[in-house]
Amino acid sequence: MNPTLELLTQRRSERNYTDEPVSEAMLEAILLAGQRAPTTMNSQNISVVVVRDAAKRARIAELAGGQPWIVKAPVFLCIVADYYKTGLAVERAGKQQVINECLEGVMAVSTDAGIVLASMATAVNAQGLGCVAIGGVRADVQAVAELLELPERTFVILGLAVGHVASQLPLKPRLPVSTFRHNETYQAAGLPQAIEAYDQTLVEYWQQIGRPDGLNWSNGLSGNYSRNYRPTMKAALAKRGFKIEES
Repeated sequence: MNPTLELLTQRRSERNYTDEPVSEAMLEAILLAGQRAPTTMNSQNISVVVVRDAAKRARIAELAGGQPWIVKAPVFLCIVADYYKTGLAVERAGKQQVINECLEGVMAVSTDAGIVLASMATAVNAQGLGCVAIGGVRADVQAVAELLELPERTFVILGLAVGHVASQLPLKPRLPVSTFRHNETYQAAGLPQAIEAYDQTLVEYWQQIGRPDGLNWSNGLSGNYSRNYRPTMKAALAKRGFKIEES
């Protein structure tokens, strides 16, 4: 298999790291890959705050709901939705930026953040390192922003813990590719059966890695998707300059 394709198809979320530091050369390669990722209309509306400081990583781990791998990883990359930077360019052109107050603006920067993270994660794996994406950085948007001294119209939308892997777990199974690929039109037939089979497959995976308490996919997903698990998000974003007026 092509080496790049092998990296992509063997990707794992790694949470167990050694104490070995990530070199500056490795880090620069990761960041360059992220910077070169595509963004909506070349807006380059993403920035990355590199956090090596142990105390700061511990605080981020706490704010993210208690995630010890943020502390264990020697580097934590905070992916910033950055409409402060773009606002400077808009002002230079003699206009006023409003995209940060539009739903499309949030959707665009969220999409771009995911693309940047994927590019950086591939660069991480290409250098023999491991990483795990962290969405919990949005649990307290304002506190994380204050910790990193972010300007207005910005917030940390994603995080990426990076380090040398201490021990690698087996590849976590996925739903069949048939539930992902749809030819010409969306194919709903067979989805319930595929989900039922995957529930059992995932339980077997948890047992394989010594986690007999692991939930099947349906129960795990329903724990969050049956409720608004971040009900204060709209108010938190408004405080950061993302006051979405559209319904």
